[in-house]
Amino acid sequence: MHADSNRRFLCWATAWLLAAAIGGCRIADGGASASSSVYTPAHETFGSAVNDFLNIRPVRSQPFPFPHKTHVAKKIACTEYCHESVEKGPVAGLPSIKTCMICHESIATDRPLIQQITALSKTGVDLSWQRVYGYASEYHVRFNHAPHIRAKVDCSNCHGKIGEQTVAERNVDLKMGFCVDCHKSRKAPNECITCHF
Repeated sequence: MHADSNRRFLCWATAWLLAAAIGGCRIADGGASASSSVYTPAHETFGSAVNDFLNIRPVRSQPFPFPHKTHVAKKIACTEYCHESVEKGPVAGLPSIKTCMICHESIATDRPLIQQITALSKTGVDLSWQRVYGYASEYHVRFNHAPHIRAKVDCSNCHGKIGEQTVAERNVDLKMGFCVDCHKSRKAPNECITCHF
């Protein structure tokens, strides 16, 4: 009998957590929403805390399907134009529409996607890229691309085979163990303060 009640409780708890993760759970408690610090001080909602715990990341919507494959095939390095700040500091940066137009004012101007980008650039509206990789502030992680580039860590180590994709997707699970293992294998600093603040 005891095992049955435990099994029922586990089934109920699992179903409740899954519903919370999928639905962004709103807990009814006299009008208090799930964003109350009583439930999840580090997350906006209980559902986002569950999603984070289960490593469920939101799918990012980009302004257009950027053809990484095409640009890599043309031997255009990510660090040349699109992510040029990657060698200088912590953030790789995302390209503005002006960056696209450096080449596409004269290259592939007959293609429909380039024509859309050209039309958008004339309006003065910039591209609203959404970051695919990143750490939430509650992780207290400070990641800096520059030392990784100087150490000749290939982008695909952390970002997967982005050159084979059209739209950037999160391919590598950048949890602490992944980073610690890489630092150990490269004999890089591995103290807590290296990444955490």
